[in-house]
Amino acid sequence: MSASHEKDGTGEAPGEARRLLHSYGRRRGRKLKPNQKNLVAGALPRFAIRTPEKGEPLDLPALFGFRPRALWFEVGFGGGEHLAHQAANNPDVGFIGAEPFLNGVVSALQHIEARGLANVRLHQGDARDLLPALPDGALEKLFVLHPDPWPKQRHHKRRLVQKPFLDEAARLLAPGGELRLATDDEPYLLWMLERVPTHPAFEWMARTADDWRCYPPDAIETRYAAKARAEGRKATILRFRRR
Repeated sequence: MSASHEKDGTGEAPGEARRLLHSYGRRRGRKLKPNQKNLVAGALPRFAIRTPEKGEPLDLPALFGFRPRALWFEVGFGGGEHLAHQAANNPDVGFIGAEPFLNGVVSALQHIEARGLANVRLHQGDARDLLPALPDGALEKLFVLHPDPWPKQRHHKRRLVQKPFLDEAARLLAPGGELRLATDDEPYLLWMLERVPTHPAFEWMARTADDWRCYPPDAIETRYAAKARAEGRKATILRFRRR
């Protein structure tokens, strides 16, 4: 970083805080099968969110076709199993999921179609494309489950859970709203615990060890958590309330 760059109060140069919100996820993995390509062509247009122009707000009733009781957002939904589970159990809530990985979007579409879910909308891309289009206090819950830990020290700046993201989460969550994090990577867990509880907007909801060792009643084990468990790592769930 050039010494001539000014700081913005977060310890980062102008523009750096914005880049820290980037998920740096892959866009595509395995080649899609014909039925998956058909799903993208036929189903995705019904559930996809157009990336708003700068300064353009999301029209939530128009987006869902009804006025949801609340709005929940999942950043990086992976295969979409958690997103679909929550949407099926909360039909009066509107769900938005952002995932840059096309194969993950296809997996989510399969879950959505199989369950006949009408309250889910998807963004194939970075969550930061959508978050600025949401009004203050728009979210009741915000999920960040098993984000990439970027283990190499030179890549730590790419970790999502940093002050710029927490500031944006604080803006978006209504008072009493929940920020829910999960990770199976111990260094990233320590990183989260150094940053989120010290942020003035968030209060850690844990009262006993089971509150971070066990899944909340409404949660399910994601594919990433299952893979970690099979490899001998246990997922930790951190829940924070918006003050």
